[in-house]
Amino acid sequence: MTKHAFERIIPYIVLSFIGILFLLPLLWILFASFDPHATVSLKIPKTISIENFVSVLTDKVNQRSLLIGIFLSLGQAIIAVVVASLAAYPLSRYQLKYKKPFLLTILFMTSLPITAVMVPVYQLFMILNLHDSLFGTMLFLASSALPYAIWMMKNFMDAVPLELEESAWIDGASVLKGLQKIVAPLMIPGICTVAIFTFTLSWGNFFVPYILIQSPEKLPASVTIYQFFGQYGMVEYGKLAAFSLIYTIPPIVLYMISQRFMSEGFSLGGATKG
Repeated sequence: MTKHAFERIIPYIVLSFIGILFLLPLLWILFASFDPHATVSLKIPKTISIENFVSVLTDKVNQRSLLIGIFLSLGQAIIAVVVASLAAYPLSRYQLKYKKPFLLTILFMTSLPITAVMVPVYQLFMILNLHDSLFGTMLFLASSALPYAIWMMKNFMDAVPLELEESAWIDGASVLKGLQKIVAPLMIPGICTVAIFTFTLSWGNFFVPYILIQSPEKLPASVTIYQFFGQYGMVEYGKLAAFSLIYTIPPIVLYMISQRFMSEGFSLGGATKG
């Protein structure tokens, strides 16, 4: 093998190795979820059983935590998309005096670790009597997702031609009406992308609800998943794998549903032609 050919296959070898590293945990989750005697090692189950899924799904604690997780994640995604759309519109359409510093501030906030602000946030929640509140936790999750959401939404909104809005204004439409009837339909791919991104951030967030929610019956699935780690190193691997598999379903379903709207949104991209 020549040196040139070897250099060409090196990236494929590295990518294949990385792919295997990601694939092995997924295979363990899949095999262990159907194995009534699952262990930490990766092995094909001798007997296939849905006992782990039945045990997880019939547990009222798990049912409640999954519903709370969906409520928190879906609610904060809706809030983040609406607020980010309203915030991104002037940033995209108007020549503001402090536009660049504001965008740089948003960019800086995207790199701010959530752990750095949790202490003052917790103190603020205690003062406002919002601790142990699902609605308060939802608002904080939405606000923490806004820097990403505004930045992405602004980039998507830049791609919508201003001429379409100007035509609507000539016909008597207000700015808000133009945003609702002209910009929003053309931004369906961007809206779906931001919604999925913010939903996923909240769905997998353990730290925020763990700090802000004290009542065990209000904890979402991202926190209650740790109930399968018992004391003295005992772990219910089969139930943990089954719960993890179920835990991945909502983001996948959301992505599948939004795919149709995203394709419709891209088909609207030809509105300026002709």
